[in-house]
Amino acid sequence: MNKEIVLLIDKLAKNNSLTKDEYYKLLVDIGNEEVKYLTEKAREVREKYYDKKVFIRGLIEISNICKNDCYYCGIRRGNVKCDRYRLSKEDILECCREGYELGFRTFVMQGGEDAYFSDEILVDIISEIKASWPDCAVTLSLGERSRESYMRLYEAGADRYLLRHETVNKEHYAKLHPENLKWEKRMECLRWLREIGFQVGCGFMVGSPYQTLEMIADELKFIEEFKPDMCGIGPFIPHKETIFKDEKAGDVSLTCILLSIIRLIHPMILLPATTALGTMSENGREKGILSGANVVMPNLSPASVRKKYMLYDNKLSDGAESAQAKASLEARINSIGYKVVVDRGDVIR
Repeated sequence: MNKEIVLLIDKLAKNNSLTKDEYYKLLVDIGNEEVKYLTEKAREVREKYYDKKVFIRGLIEISNICKNDCYYCGIRRGNVKCDRYRLSKEDILECCREGYELGFRTFVMQGGEDAYFSDEILVDIISEIKASWPDCAVTLSLGERSRESYMRLYEAGADRYLLRHETVNKEHYAKLHPENLKWEKRMECLRWLREIGFQVGCGFMVGSPYQTLEMIADELKFIEEFKPDMCGIGPFIPHKETIFKDEKAGDVSLTCILLSIIRLIHPMILLPATTALGTMSENGREKGILSGANVVMPNLSPASVRKKYMLYDNKLSDGAESAQAKASLEARINSIGYKVVVDRGDVIR
């Protein structure tokens, strides 16, 4: 093994920190033997705090209507071929009812930035979920909103908020988004969420267009300093109705390396094995868990709309990705030595 890389891994495991240059060196020079060592370290740390538990979240994709035109996204406003839908309050509550019976204790409401979902409508939905299933957590992933809006949603009972920052590099952000979407605003929203009291999640695409290993080193330093409670990363996958349709997809192996590194940066972080990993590799979810992830998010959305929430080509929405196939998911996770638990799965702080 490369002794210098082993020393860097040991330093990270001990101090939960490296310099940007050290992160870059780790990414550039790590080989197969060092990856195995890194993965072992990440699993040790993960199991120290979370044992063999894998937390499940019931994902409810409430709308694929979005005011934004992000260049990489299949539900962007400019995609005229996207078959749009929006779930009603009754639809969402029915998803929660079914999910609760299946053993889910966190519901994740995710959607495009759809103006229909005003503060009043969301407060009403969140309040009813919390009243009906008080032992459950509510996670929101609904994009950029005002500070006042975030506060109202938090006061209604929402526990967590996922807002992927996509890239910590300002110039890179501008290459992935139209001019009206600003990197500064995204970062401000993350600060607001933290100040309000949410368990906050950020994240980025691995291998997005124009991304370099230097940029990924910056991402790791940002995650180290921001200290998110959750971090969602997955390989970039192009969508055929975007300007990046012909770009190369991100790498599963690099994504798994980054999961292990992030686990060592923040040992108690909630780290999903994302749908994108499962889409890129038949056993991608299992690879993610073995690399240090401890969360999976099967789909609770109505079967009639699942294939309409197509952020990227061939996105998984059925099979083991379906909440109704929870037994299959449990069997696959058991096969690698881990265990799905019925638990809210809050971050350890």
